[in-house]
Amino acid sequence: MSLEKNRIITIANQKGGVGKTTTAINLATALAAIGEKVLIVDLDPQGNASTGLGIDRRDRHLSSYDVLIGSHSITETALETAVPNLSIVPSTMDLLGFEMEISQQADRVFRLRKALNLDDARAYSYVLLDCPPSFNLLTMNAMAAAHSVLVPLQCEFFALEGLSQLLETINQVRQTVNPTLDIQGIVLTMFDSRNNLAQQVVSDVREHLGEKVYATLIPRNVRVSEAPSYGKPAILYDLKCAGSQAYLQLASEVIQRERQRKAA
Repeated sequence: MSLEKNRIITIANQKGGVGKTTTAINLATALAAIGEKVLIVDLDPQGNASTGLGIDRRDRHLSSYDVLIGSHSITETALETAVPNLSIVPSTMDLLGFEMEISQQADRVFRLRKALNLDDARAYSYVLLDCPPSFNLLTMNAMAAAHSVLVPLQCEFFALEGLSQLLETINQVRQTVNPTLDIQGIVLTMFDSRNNLAQQVVSDVREHLGEKVYATLIPRNVRVSEAPSYGKPAILYDLKCAGSQAYLQLASEVIQRERQRKAA
């Protein structure tokens, strides 16, 4: 599979608690469920995406840290998950030292791009990069490697303020290291239809960003919140819950946008 045929998507927001990792694992699961071969690269030292997919810390002998320092390939570090067609390069706390170790090296922001340009990474039709909730060298590597950025945005008062900062960051990355980086879309998360403020946030974001905002709203959902403690994506934990159904709809939208992009 050529690099043009796969899609590398960074899932990023410098604000924590917006449903970033939940979106990564459930979108990946939904894409895998419809037959796509999917890889998640967990770039957050906390390793929540790895835990949420049932990867025990004792089994993380190699991790995204090893990929970034160039000692091991995607094939060597990726682990199969309980979801058919879905693999993950897990995270360990070793990532905390990554920035300090290579901060003086000329290729420090291109380490992940180099790894994902190899043939073994091209075998995946979608590669989702789950970033830490900050703009650091790990997030920079993700944005330098990606075709596009998907932004989970919580339906709350300060959402637009944080979004404007993130969009400025994406513009800076375009100007410096990745001129073709695109915004895949904005996905509104933790939506509560009973909350007037949430409704207003949805309206404001759609007014400002138009078609970049996905139609799907990810609701606040207890079953989605419970699922990671069982090491499962919500879609496996409770397929019929509102949150799982929303992520399936989101996957359909992502696929549809990709078809439109390729046809353009």
